[in-house]
Amino acid sequence: MNATVLRTLSSVAAACGLASIAHAEPVGPPNPAVHAVNQLGLDLHRQLATQPTKNLLLSPWSIQTALAMTYAGSAGTTRNEMAKVLHYDGNETNLHAGFRQISEALTAEAAASDGTFAFNIANRLFGSKGFTFEKPFLNTLATGYGAPLEPIDFAKSDAVTRHINGWVEQQTKDRIRDLIPPGLLNADTRLVLANALHLKAAWGKEFAKRETKARPFHVNGGATVPVPTLHDVAHYGYRDFGSFHAVSIPYRGCDLQFLAFVPKAPEGLAAVVGQLTTETFTTCQHLPGTEVDLFLPKLKLEPDGIALSTQLQSLGLKTAFDLPPGSADFSRMANPSKDRLLISEVVHKTFLQLDEKGTEAAAATAVIMARATAILEKPKPVVVRIDRPFAFAIQHRTSGACLFLGQVTDPR
Repeated sequence: MNATVLRTLSSVAAACGLASIAHAEPVGPPNPAVHAVNQLGLDLHRQLATQPTKNLLLSPWSIQTALAMTYAGSAGTTRNEMAKVLHYDGNETNLHAGFRQISEALTAEAAASDGTFAFNIANRLFGSKGFTFEKPFLNTLATGYGAPLEPIDFAKSDAVTRHINGWVEQQTKDRIRDLIPPGLLNADTRLVLANALHLKAAWGKEFAKRETKARPFHVNGGATVPVPTLHDVAHYGYRDFGSFHAVSIPYRGCDLQFLAFVPKAPEGLAAVVGQLTTETFTTCQHLPGTEVDLFLPKLKLEPDGIALSTQLQSLGLKTAFDLPPGSADFSRMANPSKDRLLISEVVHKTFLQLDEKGTEAAAATAVIMARATAILEKPKPVVVRIDRPFAFAIQHRTSGACLFLGQVTDPR
């Protein structure tokens, strides 16, 4: 791994929470939302990373937030199945409180920052006009997720799609467009549970533009091509995991950090992804500081939106999608004697840009519910060259939750 990669990763890690390595580790019982977010993120990453030559970017935080809101309306076998697949511990009160706690912490950090950290998270329910939803379900989402219910006429599907997409664009500073594709909503749609996330964070120490140069990168783990690469020698969180390096780069004004997981072999990304666990993320919350000569490629990732129903069903989430027919139970969301609801699709879209100043990232997720039919002498710095496919995360260091998780095989 080159030095530029290590430095950039360290700044990102710090910005996501690894930045303040001197902070004491949080005490008290673990937040159940953190394990759920990180483990589902790894599950989906492995499901989607079957093409080793593709860049990948997910927001486990956004996906889990939308699904946790959906879980609040589930019952019976569907509720038990969702808890298992989504890695919930069964204490629903603590789960919803855990999501709220992390959201409030990040919002407070943004409010207290000097303008170098901006964070916005928004949740909303777009419900079929005239359809009755259970009051406890609505109260849970309003108090726990700040998600109000907006009545909407799904018979006007094209207009509704534009309206929901417009709300997402507004919440993500126009970074996430066309989350819901044409034709996905129709008169059978009863509810869309939407989450939108946007953050912009400056590195704890900016990379000097004069140091940004074209340097070799092993595209897809093979031959090298020149790509714009940041470079700096500084103190970053670092650990050698044997087959890969982990570097954390802190952001300023918040407890976020960018984490890079860089294989020692140019073609070693798949093996690294296979070794990542929630315990790895926990370990990386507080990486020891080391002088690092870091080289990090500039990035701009704007992957196409993805439909997650196939991956979620492969993980075992079946009755929520009414497989087999008649098995979906969202009776805590709405009275099934009127319309029995099921998840028809889960759509997700992300954005990430990384340069000398910092990182901007955005994500949105929508769960579509339809009625069932339907000073001492310094040692030499560790050189980390991120010049090969690598995995990365943006982590909230205080909680350990990964807001974003992905891999880069071609930074061009």
